[in-house]
Amino acid sequence: MLALGLFLSIHASNALPSQDVAIHIVTAEQGHLRQLQRDEAELLFLGRRTTAADGTPVILIDLPAGPIRDRFYLLLTGKNPQQTRAYWSRQVFTGRARPPLEAHSIEQAIEWLLQTPGTVAYLPASNGDARLRVLMRLQ
Repeated sequence: MLALGLFLSIHASNALPSQDVAIHIVTAEQGHLRQLQRDEAELLFLGRRTTAADGTPVILIDLPAGPIRDRFYLLLTGKNPQQTRAYWSRQVFTGRARPPLEAHSIEQAIEWLLQTPGTVAYLPASNGDARLRVLMRLQ
């Protein structure tokens, strides 16, 4: 029993995203958005809104499942990975919302940001790029 508890605690701690990774919500430097407020970003990334405050449509990009995505949703919405998956399963099943487009990599997310007007994504702060504008910082 003790060994099982130790195994589960070690496994659970490895599954949690790093607590020191800062994440930025970004768009292309030439994009129309200048900043996002926390509540607006949360509404967008939970599918409760599809437009910016000025009514402009926004296309959202998710990173692949993993520690960065898990940390992003935890910081922005307070939802852990299981809660986030359950939330999106309900939204899709009921037809209320569609989840953000999922990029296969950080590089693909950046490419989409630069090629498609109105796209918004989150990236580790360490992936700064002069062609991108930081709309919001999460730490």
